[in-house]
Amino acid sequence: MSERERLLLPIADDELVLGWRNSEWTGIAPFLEEDVAFSSIAQNEIGHARALYQLVAEELGTTADELAFDRAPDEYRCSRLVELRLVPDWARTIARHHLYEEADARRLDALKASEDPAVAGLAAKIDREEAYHRMHAQMWHERLAHEPRYTEALEELRPLVDERDGYAPEFAELWEEMTMVRRSVAGATW
Repeated sequence: MSERERLLLPIADDELVLGWRNSEWTGIAPFLEEDVAFSSIAQNEIGHARALYQLVAEELGTTADELAFDRAPDEYRCSRLVELRLVPDWARTIARHHLYEEADARRLDALKASEDPAVAGLAAKIDREEAYHRMHAQMWHERLAHEPRYTEALEELRPLVDERDGYAPEFAELWEEMTMVRRSVAGATW
C-alpha cells in the first residue's frame, strides 16, 4: 500500500460518505438557512473527497471515479461515524458534525505537515474551506451544549470517530445509492 493510499483513502472515504449523509438534509433541515448550509457543506465534502481520491489515483494508476465508486462496500475505510443515517435526528446530526469537524481538523493539521508537497498543499486548501464547517459546527455545539438529547448524542457517537472496523448496517444501502449511476451507466464519470 502506498503512503498516499494509506493516509488519504480513509479521509477521502469519510468526506465522500459524510457528503452524501449531509445531503440528506437538503429540503428537510429545521431552518431554511440550515438547508442551504448543509447542502453547501455536503458539496464541499464531496469535492474534497474527489481531490483526495485524485491524489491517490495518480499514484495507483487509476481514476478518482474508480476509487470512489468501483470498490465493494467492505473496501471503504471510512469511520462508522459518517456511515450512520441520522435523518431526521437533528441533535445527533449536529453531534456528528461537531465530532467529525474536530477529528478532521487534527487530520488536516497532520497532512499539512506532510513531506509530500502535493498532499500538504491540498490539505492546506481543504483546511481553508473546512474552517467554515468548523465554525458552523461550533456555533451549533454552543447553541445545543445544554440540551440533554445533544449531550447524549455526543457521548453515543464519540466512540465511533476513529472506529473503522465493521460497517453500520445502513452503509450497504448508502453504497447502493452512491454507486447506482456508475454501475448502471457504462463509462459514467464524476
